[in-house]
Amino acid sequence: MRQRMVYAVRMNSNTNSNDTFDLIVWGATGFTGRLVAEYLLQQYGVDGEVRWAVAARSQQRLDELVRSLGDAASGLRSFTADSDDLQSLLALTSRTRVVLTTVGPYALYGSKLIEACISSDTDYCDLSGEVPWMRRMLDEHGAAAAASQARIVHCCGFDSIPSDLGVLYLQQQARQRFGQPLQRIKMRVRAARGGISGGTYASMLNIGEQARQDKAVAAILKNPYSICPPDRRKGVRQPYVAGAEYDADFKAWTAPFVMAAINTRIVHRSNALQPAGTYLPELVYDEAVLTGRGFGGRMKALSVSMGMGAFLIGAAIAPTRALLKRFVLPKPGEGPNQQQREQGFFKLQFYGETAAGEVLKGAVSGDRDPGYGSTSKMISEAAVALSRLPKAQLPGGFWTPSTALGEDLLERLQAHAGLTFSVQD
Repeated sequence: MRQRMVYAVRMNSNTNSNDTFDLIVWGATGFTGRLVAEYLLQQYGVDGEVRWAVAARSQQRLDELVRSLGDAASGLRSFTADSDDLQSLLALTSRTRVVLTTVGPYALYGSKLIEACISSDTDYCDLSGEVPWMRRMLDEHGAAAAASQARIVHCCGFDSIPSDLGVLYLQQQARQRFGQPLQRIKMRVRAARGGISGGTYASMLNIGEQARQDKAVAAILKNPYSICPPDRRKGVRQPYVAGAEYDADFKAWTAPFVMAAINTRIVHRSNALQPAGTYLPELVYDEAVLTGRGFGGRMKALSVSMGMGAFLIGAAIAPTRALLKRFVLPKPGEGPNQQQREQGFFKLQFYGETAAGEVLKGAVSGDRDPGYGSTSKMISEAAVALSRLPKAQLPGGFWTPSTALGEDLLERLQAHAGLTFSVQD
């Protein structure tokens, strides 16, 4: 029998040593972590329907955070721990049902937290889009997680909830309408306002550096099935929009979508986690950005493709990578102001076909900027849903948002987080 390791934890003066929380926000003093705290406070209050707390390395910054949230947060508990100190993380994870972490890049700061959650049977969700790190966590801790009661759920923000839950929703509708699932699905970004977070850029640069140093990492990045279970890491050839391409199904030009490299992997993992009767070994899925019709759409597609190519080349060269970090890209912890977040949005469109050629179209939209405003709401609702999920209903292991939380998360996102899922005629 596994022994649970529990250590002392530093707590503020408001904390009762007997408290157990539904969720703790780890990294609450960072930019996205603050947005999560603001959302949870507004939506659930403190010690109400959801009992939650905040945590970070610095007690001073935690105290500043609680003060900045106003009188409504006066009873909010705070904890300190260190991402490099397993004992302090075990103390933290032993206090809660779920750890919600916004601390990235996860390859640098997330590994010991995964280990602590598995050791203390604590559920976990994050915003990671780091395929090589997730693969490493699966390979190193997959068996231990499956033997525990800890449910580990990666990618609970814009990457990859809209894609993962969008496919789940469309497949549900297809089975109801056609009596069979969709064999081919495309996701296209119709419109969006709002940038990618500084943490996401930092993770992308870190992944690129790993790939240049390690051929095994590069191979993981190239394989669309790389984070599937070991016996399902091969499959049919998957399309990838690498440049300006015309999409006859949407009757528009397309360009590469920067988040496709992670979203497609999550969708394929979700498919691979299905039991034999519903697993689709020939599922084809890809993502791209719609740039419009005619000559203007083509020119925009070429411009987006060249811009992305230039960024990737610049990120691959040490001097230009340093310049990008210093002068161009937002830094981790930086982000848009409240007005910019509230004016942001995203609109995604889906096109699916069954093996018999029946067509179903769908859409997913969000009411805030995807990188921050909407992401902070999505991961918050994912953590709440996970805290409500009985251990007997879902065993320990590494899951995706759709396979762990499914219908409950779909309902929560639409009821509270400003997302809509719909079928289009």
